[in-house]
Amino acid sequence: MEPKFQRRIEDFTCEHCGTSVTGNGFTNHCPVCLWSKHVDIQPGDRAEACQGMMQPVNVVRKGDGYRILFRCTRCGVERWNKSAPEDDFEVLLRIAREQAGGG
Repeated sequence: MEPKFQRRIEDFTCEHCGTSVTGNGFTNHCPVCLWSKHVDIQPGDRAEACQGMMQPVNVVRKGDGYRILFRCTRCGVERWNKSAPEDDFEVLLRIAREQAGGG
């Protein structure tokens, strides 16, 4: 049985904005635009066939941090993930405002 989380230290180029991202084993989205890619069934397994882009569609405060809701632009699956300290805070705020109807 596969573990629920597999840490993978991988660098990648964001397919949404082109930023070169240095992974730390927990990195699952671009810190500049916050987009991700639908590559996992369980975190880190890289077993998802969809490979669609995951759009950040909502941000909520949780404890002393933030959680980002991603929606796959190909299959529609939604997944929550923690924000990272290096994430662009202005982009987090913009997504939260858009979701709240503040455009």
